[in-house]
Amino acid sequence: MTWDNDVGDEPAPAWRDTAPDILSPIDEAAPVSGHKPPAEAHVPWSEAPEHEWSAAASRILPVLRPPGTAGTALASLDQASLANEGLKHHALPVLDPGPADLQIAYVMRVSSFDVLVNADHLLGWGIEPATLRDAAMENLGLWSSVAPWTDDVSGQRRLLSSDTGEGGDAARILLPDVRKHLSDELGGDARVLVGLPDRDLLMASALRSGDEGFGELFADFVVEHSGGADEPIDRRVFELVGGELTLFTA
Repeated sequence: MTWDNDVGDEPAPAWRDTAPDILSPIDEAAPVSGHKPPAEAHVPWSEAPEHEWSAAASRILPVLRPPGTAGTALASLDQASLANEGLKHHALPVLDPGPADLQIAYVMRVSSFDVLVNADHLLGWGIEPATLRDAAMENLGLWSSVAPWTDDVSGQRRLLSSDTGEGGDAARILLPDVRKHLSDELGGDARVLVGLPDRDLLMASALRSGDEGFGELFADFVVEHSGGADEPIDRRVFELVGGELTLFTA
């Protein structure tokens, strides 16, 4: 049996009748090896928050840092100082003063980790410091409005705590609504103690007259938890006085 190469169902070959012009410009739209050129890569805004404020704005949160944390004072930044800070190879995080000598830093939540915001970010986003603060506090408030509290009661002693592990627990104390909630729940005839041993823990309790021993237990727990924390904040005990966070004095 012989094979007939001319089966009659293939297109006629495109034979050249002239030599190709190797000096002519290449047609960028011409197919390559029978395939069309790949479509231009597109990166969604949500995947580039470090460059686009529109993508970063909903990811910004405030976090508390210990007293003396090194950083760049956010209040001192203007366009000239922003540009100068942005040229540094290892830019420090921007900081605001917090209550009771604590520091407030700002983080951008990306996937499963956080990035500390520095002057280079503000320069790239083209925003003012007030815009960063407003977005951070708004995001914290939205998260806190649905974040749960743990309520532990033993006799007359009561402990309210926030320990979701989502990174915003200790920073909740920056919200006036949270401070009011703790004062309403624990105040009255008692002093409201607050502990901020770790970024992932805010704890508050009522200290009543005649139960000074509980104040010592509360302080010991703060110190113990802070010592084993991955991101410790402060070993001191604080108190809510007139809706503001102050250092506790016995």
